[in-house]
Amino acid sequence: MNKEKFYLTTAIAYASRKPHFGNTYEVIMSDAYARYKRQRGYDVRFMTGTDEHGQKIQDLAKEANITPKLYVDKVASEIKGIWDLMNSSYDHFIRTTDDYHETAVKHIFEKLYNQGDIYKGSYEGWYCTPCESFFTETQLVDGKCPDCGREVTKTKEEAYFFKMSKYADRLMKYIEDNPDFIQPESRKKEMINNFLKPGLQDLCVSRTSFDWGVPVTFDPKHVTYVWIDALSNYITGLGYDPANEVQPELFQKYWPADVHIIGKDIVRFHTIYWPIMLMALDIPLPKKVFGHPWFNFGADKMSKSRGNVVYADELAEKFGVDGVRYYALSEMPYANDGSITYESIITRYNMDLANNLGNLVSRTIAMTKKYFGGIIPTPGEETALDKDLKDTCANAYTKLCELMDGYRVADALTEIFAMLSRANKYIDETTPWILAKNEETMPRLATVIYNLLEAIRIGAVMLSPFIPATCEEIFRQLNTDLCSYDNVQFGLLKSGVSVGEAKMLFARIDEKALLEQIEKERKAKEEAEKKSEKPEGCAIIGIDKFAEIELRTAQVIACEKVPKAKKLLKLQLDLGYETRQVVSGIAKFYEPEDLIGKKVVMVANLAPAKLCGIESNGMILASGEETVRVIFLDKDTPNGERVR
Repeated sequence: MNKEKFYLTTAIAYASRKPHFGNTYEVIMSDAYARYKRQRGYDVRFMTGTDEHGQKIQDLAKEANITPKLYVDKVASEIKGIWDLMNSSYDHFIRTTDDYHETAVKHIFEKLYNQGDIYKGSYEGWYCTPCESFFTETQLVDGKCPDCGREVTKTKEEAYFFKMSKYADRLMKYIEDNPDFIQPESRKKEMINNFLKPGLQDLCVSRTSFDWGVPVTFDPKHVTYVWIDALSNYITGLGYDPANEVQPELFQKYWPADVHIIGKDIVRFHTIYWPIMLMALDIPLPKKVFGHPWFNFGADKMSKSRGNVVYADELAEKFGVDGVRYYALSEMPYANDGSITYESIITRYNMDLANNLGNLVSRTIAMTKKYFGGIIPTPGEETALDKDLKDTCANAYTKLCELMDGYRVADALTEIFAMLSRANKYIDETTPWILAKNEETMPRLATVIYNLLEAIRIGAVMLSPFIPATCEEIFRQLNTDLCSYDNVQFGLLKSGVSVGEAKMLFARIDEKALLEQIEKERKAKEEAEKKSEKPEGCAIIGIDKFAEIELRTAQVIACEKVPKAKKLLKLQLDLGYETRQVVSGIAKFYEPEDLIGKKVVMVANLAPAKLCGIESNGMILASGEETVRVIFLDKDTPNGERVR
């Protein structure tokens, strides 16, 4: 039987820096959704990847003194490594530097130009390098980028433009005819009211101010700008190329995409620019674009400049991969921004994973071993309590599917954990430890234990898209292979089978101790970054200017403290051809006897100055700010030599 296809993509991550937790949320959510659809019987293709061209990357590579390709190779590997660490089950990882992608992009640009959708012009406006976006004067907010708040640069350059307005009415009709195309609803209203109704401007689709990009074949001083390059990955990753006489089977099978899962900040590009490009290429539009909210650190947007960036791999060291996945998926609302704090992670981890899920599994496996020698018992007569537990499991699965089909991931998890809470309550209601004291109530105990084991199995089946590694461990402890959504009916767990060895799923975290550790690590990292920060330095001077500074070697022949001046020492320096008096603010770091006889470097042509009434005729060289270190020379260095 042929499965129904489901093609799911994330936005491709920009390969400029290591992705923070907010970036990583997208691939975790998309992975959970891909796993859910596989469990529902779909033939899923899940694609993610990296966007690797642009001015920002070219600038960063130049700073690092390496080629842009070497730079993106490193960052793309880091991004892919984090996606893999998060147990992401993508089917394909595309890079926009892949040969097949670049070739297809060249052909797409040619096709759009040849059919009159792209024309040459010039652009003059404001450009934000981090966002890789152009803005008009009126779009700026306080003279800065309206998206990220950073500085913008006045830019004028020759460019090719895409005729957006040509397709605007057609796009508006598509959105009206397909009300679920843009989700959540608030994102759709924003696109219509803020962009489509006011009228679309033609879109800049090439650049000449940098060369790290896909060249325009018929005008090679231009490189293809991000929109045609990056957005096309969704079809080139399936083998699409307009030069193909027949598009490959992969493209024919999976396109159109069933959903693009993206951040709310790039909804405009995916619901206006991208659909219009597809219309121009005569390709069907994706069925849905879901713009998820952001993760903020507390109340603030996560950003390196604010010093509040959290990384998924560092969280995984403290909470485990499934701990990170669960927090990300359970904490992000459907439409509004989510908030991450270490306190909230610990609370969710302890309450939901350690107490609710972990404790339920641990207690039930332990009781199975204690009361039935580790053998899954045969259930007996059903009571009202048993029926209520079974109904709760069935209802949780129904609600799970309804909520997941609507992309309400956090709400779906709430339903599952409510079911697990009901199972924990069932233990308190049935009191297995009391039933075990009387032989006559052992059949009832068998039913209770069986029902608990089965509730755990069904809970793990439902949770498998969200915390897959944990669920695999639960199935191992239950010694069952009934782990698909086809097996959520109550009563399928086989009696007479031995359970596996117990293993703690989630150890409870000491909040105070962990927060102290995190703060200690933060301060150490801050100190390390402070030490390694590149200093601002002074204005650059030419060789002629530097040659005006006369540096000479000298020997300290006398040194004494300056009365009433705690910081100053008075030194007598032998230059070989004369003796100079120099006053230096190094008394905090050196005693006079530490300096007498030492060879130093002095600025010999510095104008005389008076310090505390004492004339100083030069300056000795030293390094450091908080701790000063005089530069000493070899004892055999002749006095008066020119230092070059």
